[in-house]
Amino acid sequence: MATFLIADDHPLFREALVGALQLKFDDLQMIESDSLETTLKQIEQQDDLDLLLLDLHMPGSGDLYGLIRVRELYPHLPVAVISGSDNAEVVSKVMGYGAMGFISKSSPSAKIAEAIETILAGDSWIPAELRGRLQPMTDEDADFANKMAALTPQQYRVLYLLHEGFLNKQIAFELAITEATVKAHITAIFRKLGVNNRTQAVLLVERFNLTPPL
Repeated sequence: MATFLIADDHPLFREALVGALQLKFDDLQMIESDSLETTLKQIEQQDDLDLLLLDLHMPGSGDLYGLIRVRELYPHLPVAVISGSDNAEVVSKVMGYGAMGFISKSSPSAKIAEAIETILAGDSWIPAELRGRLQPMTDEDADFANKMAALTPQQYRVLYLLHEGFLNKQIAFELAITEATVKAHITAIFRKLGVNNRTQAVLLVERFNLTPPL
């Protein structure tokens, strides 16, 4: 029996995907999650997952941070990103950050099943129209991904709010934590990113195009 985890915050899409895949795969167990937090909990609780189907835009995920974090914590779990953001730049980063494949949400169910079968066989998958157009990952990109992977989800939230110009007091209010906790998170963020102040942290992550994790 194969076990897939569908991580997407749109219940109608999850329902449609579950129905489609159960018609394509025999003896299939489907597990669902709707945020990065619930996804990490499901992975921790399930020791026999065969594949994670990961949306980029779930709560807590912040686009690529969710993928980077999953790959850091569970490097042996095959991950296929399934998303509506299917331009060559996004797919290049998805594959560079360790996904086994990229599946467009607009793909017909037969094509999604073909992609999953390919990934389960140990091969990578990208849409045919993007093959040959992807850019290789640079050493700088890989170093940045390693730094981001070290951040906890809460530290990512703090970093996003720093990037948005929030003061410590505002971050504490937004996340319902104390200012002392905010300061501790910021100290850890600076250490993990290899920077000394807010300005350096913001400049470093500008290239990452941080999106709201809340």
